[in-house]
Amino acid sequence: MSTTAVHTPATDTASVSASTATATAASTQAARRRDDYAIQPAVDVIEDAQGLTLFADLPGVPREQLQLRVDQDRLVIEAEMQLDLPAGLAAGHVEVSRQFYRRAFTLSKELDADQISAELNHGVLRVRIPKAAHAQPRKIDVKLS
Repeated sequence: MSTTAVHTPATDTASVSASTATATAASTQAARRRDDYAIQPAVDVIEDAQGLTLFADLPGVPREQLQLRVDQDRLVIEAEMQLDLPAGLAAGHVEVSRQFYRRAFTLSKELDADQISAELNHGVLRVRIPKAAHAQPRKIDVKLS
């Protein structure tokens, strides 16, 4: 079986060129600050002959607060936790102070980013990324001459 590359960068920041407008630079800096405080969710990556399946642990994330997007060759998962306390209660101790998840993967050209599907079930995001047609295993018929 061949190996399909999915790269997780150590730091996940956008680059800003000198010609970028001040407003864009400010929003990029704000995004970087948010990324600095983001939790990187645990992700299992499973490969089979047809593609990859990613399982990301996102406890406390409602569907409305989950964003999954492909930006050029990068798959980005962003989500915001919703930890609601019942009325009249206050947390005496908080173990998880960051309430924002972010994880990005660089997608190989062997993967078909246009066919990605995803579902969220009980705090686990399942993302299916099929291999592109040219990367699928195929049988070649040999003819007798």
